[in-house]
Amino acid sequence: MIHFDALQRMSDIPRFQARTRPDAVAMIFQDRVTSYGAFDRYTSQVANGLIAAGCKPDGRIGFLGKNSDIFFEILFGAMKSGTVLVPVNSRLAAPEVDYVLNDAQTTLMFVEAEFYDLIGGIRDKLPRITKFIALEGGHPEWQSYAEWRDAQDDTDPDVKTGPRDDVIQAYTSGTTGHPKGVQLTNEGYFDVLHQCEDGGFANYRPESEGQGVNLVCMPLFHMAGVNVGILGLAHGLKNIIVREIDPDELLRVIPRYGVETALFVPAVILMLVQHPKARETDFSSFRSITYGASPITQGLLIEAQEMFGCDFIQGYGLTETTGLATLLPAADHAPERDKLLSCGKPNPGTEIRIVDAEGRDLPPRAVGEILIRSRAIMKGYWNNPDATRQAIVDDWFYSGDAGYLDEEGYLYIHDRVKDMIVSGGENVYPAEVESALFEHPAVADVAVIGVPSDKWGEAVKGVVVTAPGQSLTADALIEFAKSRIAGYKVPKTIDFVAELPRNPSGKILRRELRAPYWEGRERQVG
Repeated sequence: MIHFDALQRMSDIPRFQARTRPDAVAMIFQDRVTSYGAFDRYTSQVANGLIAAGCKPDGRIGFLGKNSDIFFEILFGAMKSGTVLVPVNSRLAAPEVDYVLNDAQTTLMFVEAEFYDLIGGIRDKLPRITKFIALEGGHPEWQSYAEWRDAQDDTDPDVKTGPRDDVIQAYTSGTTGHPKGVQLTNEGYFDVLHQCEDGGFANYRPESEGQGVNLVCMPLFHMAGVNVGILGLAHGLKNIIVREIDPDELLRVIPRYGVETALFVPAVILMLVQHPKARETDFSSFRSITYGASPITQGLLIEAQEMFGCDFIQGYGLTETTGLATLLPAADHAPERDKLLSCGKPNPGTEIRIVDAEGRDLPPRAVGEILIRSRAIMKGYWNNPDATRQAIVDDWFYSGDAGYLDEEGYLYIHDRVKDMIVSGGENVYPAEVESALFEHPAVADVAVIGVPSDKWGEAVKGVVVTAPGQSLTADALIEFAKSRIAGYKVPKTIDFVAELPRNPSGKILRRELRAPYWEGRERQVG
């Protein structure tokens, strides 16, 4: 097990593992097996390739692809070279990919074959990118990743980086229609490692009992995916990487490799529980399942506990907190504890306050905005100092979530101060969707809200006023939106109304629109 205090930067993780367990399996992806010794060499080759390509320390490089072992080679190779990886959400539409790459000022790009056409369609809009590398072969102009990597020297370049240097730039949905780049640092990630170690994040097998087996299946452009992979590599686990969420594939690999730890969003747990093959699948290897993004219903939890026969642990955090802030441990998942609606207590080294609109602390069970302070808080939003100043005040991060603390210090999410929707673990801001819908000439006014969904937690709904003399169907508007925004942001349903409720200053009263759908529910979010 790593003694994290002995490491100075995240790039030390493959170095440490190569020294202590070079022949142990680091990753299995499909039929490809990579040892920790090979992983360290590959990351050094990637680092040297980036340096040779002119990538500078603190420069940005992009990755557009599904989950793979190569992602982690590139991530840690970038860390060794001092450059910063920008994982692009593979579900984004072309205009959104264009925005992220240009906002991040990326100069080099790794692209999977599935996205060659997408990048080709926006290539002339990406003037800063001077080199594209094909993650598979078969591109007529770009060098393949394997050819490029294997041509590099495997001597560790050992570029020095400091605690406050960025290691990942992750993009979040934007409150005003554009996503923001979240700068995550060496210091922040080491704080996450300590939070997990001290707080019992995933009930990893003690090293004295042999190498544990960790499943990495959530998308690697999200904290839920990349953090589980980083934690698994940091702890010297055997990491089974699944390309994308496919219940059939998950049910195949879990018993085949004896998976012990995994992180799922509740929607994935529901998929597995409802799958016809689940009852005949051997889950006996599981030690724990961590879940996040939304709470689990008591009925689903009981069914999942019975099926998987392991501990369940809930985590709450945001991209801006490097993915972690609180944990609800397995003991608190017992129904008699009456804590299932909570997302747990602050992790070691994390502080939480609940404040009113004037920033005054509130007493237990009074609902206000959740403020978080820890060393894992982002450095800031990339090239957006105004948004950074609004989000971080005196080292406290204003989460935009509304909630309360009970008398024992457990945190409960009640609502959102901001208008964000969380659907299947994906963040959706109404402004992004409304902007896309407004481009249709038949739309005179529009509001987007989140409504309850048993499968996804929340589903995106559009409420539309059509322009005078125009006719429009829900199906036509949904198809229109699909060409402009990612599929998970597109409204599942659309209602047409004569006018939208607004306050005297003209602001849409989304809470009024949402109220009928959430009536009778204790939580006003999914």
